[in-house]
Order: sequence, then C-alpha cells, then structure tokens
Amino acid sequence: MVNALRENNMKRVALLILALVISACSTAVETTYDKFIFYEKPKDWESDSIRALTIEKYSEFLSGKKFFIDPGHGGEDRKNKNSDSSLVEADLNLNVALALRDYLTKAGAEVYLSRDKDTTVDLKYRSVLANESGAEYFISIHHNAPGNEENVWTNYTSTFYHATPNDYEYEPFNHDMAKYVQRDLAYVMRNPGGLGSFDGTYSDYRIYPGDGFSVLRETHIPAILVECAFFTNRFEKFRLGDEEFNKIQAWGIFRGLGKFFSNTFPTIELEKDKCTLDDNNMTLILKLSDPDGIDEKSIRTYFDSTEVSFRFDKDSEELRLELNNISPGEHELKVICADNEGIHSKPYYSKIITE
Repeated sequence: MVNALRENNMKRVALLILALVISACSTAVETTYDKFIFYEKPKDWESDSIRALTIEKYSEFLSGKKFFIDPGHGGEDRKNKNSDSSLVEADLNLNVALALRDYLTKAGAEVYLSRDKDTTVDLKYRSVLANESGAEYFISIHHNAPGNEENVWTNYTSTFYHATPNDYEYEPFNHDMAKYVQRDLAYVMRNPGGLGSFDGTYSDYRIYPGDGFSVLRETHIPAILVECAFFTNRFEKFRLGDEEFNKIQAWGIFRGLGKFFSNTFPTIELEKDKCTLDDNNMTLILKLSDPDGIDEKSIRTYFDSTEVSFRFDKDSEELRLELNNISPGEHELKVICADNEGIHSKPYYSKIITE
C-alpha cells in the first residue's frame, strides 16, 4: 500500500515536471520565433557581380522601355500601420519602389515615379502624372492589411489587374503582365498567392465590384497593382522592416518584368488603304502578326464598345470586319488577340472618323 502511494506520487511529480518543461519550451520557442527573421537571398541576386550579370541579361528586353512606378500612400496618408506601429505601409511601398527604379534604370529602362520621398500625392493625380509622363507601363506598389485589426495571421502576395474578362475595359495584356510579376515576386518572398486565386492574380473588381482601383481604372497605359505582403502579419513584419528584404521584393518584380518582356507580342495594324466606306457600310482590314502565329480563338473585336463579328485569314494574317449602318462621327475600334503561345497583344484602340 505504501509503495503504491509512493509510486502514484512520483508519477504526479513527473507529470508536473513534464508539464512545466513543455510550457517553458513553448514559451521559449515563441519568444525566439518572434525575433527570428527568415528569408533567402535569390541566387541571381546574392552578390553584386551576380546581380549585375542578371540585370545585363534582362536589359536586352527592358532597355528603352518606359515605366511609371507608383509607391502607394505617403505624406498626409500614413495611417496604414501594423499593430505596434513599427511599420508604416507608405514607407515600405517607397522602399520597394526606389529599389525597383534602380534595377530598371541599370537595365536601361526609363523610370518615372509618382513620388520619390514621403510626400502627399492625390490618388487621382497619380494617374494624371502617369498619363502625361510618356511612360508605357504603370506599376503601383502596395502592402496589404486585413479588414479585421485583430487578424495578425493572414499573409500572402497578390497582383491586381483591372476589370474582368467579361468587361470591355479588361485587357488580357495587363493580366499577362500581372501573372509574370506575381509569380516571381511571390517566389522570392516564399509567399503563397492567397486562396482567392489559383495563380495569385486578382481582378480589382473583387475589391470594388464594377469600379476597381482608381489608379488602374484612370491610368491609360497597361497597369498593374501589387500587394507585396500583409504588413500586419505578426511574423512578416520583421522581414518587411528589413531594407535588404525590401530590395529582394523589388528584385522579384524586376525579374517578373524582365521575363514578361522577353516574349514577342502580337502586333495589330490597321491597313487604311484597304478600308472602305460606302453608303454608311464600312469594311475594315487589319494585319495581325506574330512569329508564333495568331490563335484565331483568342481574337475579339469591338466597335463602339460592342463586340462584332469578323473573318480572319491565317495565310494573309488579315482580319476583316464588315460594319453596316455606320453613322457619321467618331467611333472606337478595339482589337484583342494572342499568339499560339498564349501571349496577348498590347491594348489596341483606333479612332475611326466618318463623315
């Protein structure tokens, strides 16, 4: 009986000690992890010499191109902070934007910025600056936050394009660019793309249905918006607060752009000498060209924002539109196509004036 009581007491003591050890280890792991900053340096970035070689490789495709980079928020708009106010989104956006500018400039691109310091730039004025800059491509840089302030666990990388494939405003070229940037940005950060998309790209209509983001809606050149990560995440905040990691984020965007522009893009040209107008009946002839050939199923043609039928001859690469009862005035023609590799043409719009 005495031995049994002694044995039970020893078991209780052993269990208590084990519980204390587990508790202490758990606390130690949590405390250590909170202070642990983990990221990998991309192999093509990890040294100055290797980085220079990579930039030189992509300069073949980026040199001469004109980019407008928009670091979101800033100046009077500094309210987006994490729970302990150690991070301000506006500063993160600027850090990444300046690093991206440097990479693109070294690759021979021309870069414009909506801001290069902590200053106020009105939301709509950002698009005005981009439209008037002479830039060809627009990239807005942001970091994300959940709607619930208590949510410190959500974290992923996402890239947005404007509208959806069912909308006239949608441009597949922009969506293609978003895919390339998203893939490399998420990869260098080792982040997922979220559960709302299979590839991490999203329509801005998902956030503002039928309206989208102002900078994507009002900017008249191919445009995307990146949400690099959630600055509210309790672990991600340590990486985002490291300026070297901000440069790695920019490297992902740069590399995605370099790979995207290494493609050949279908060209669309209105053959004016072959177009006719007779008794308000119009025939338009366009040339669609690409070294990989044009995918006929990808072609979409619109006249005054209404989709219209067409005929396409693969041998001559000519697209033919027969339009009837055309009223005098100014009209808009829009054409979309992709090559047989799935790469879409740049946005094509043409003003047609009839008398």
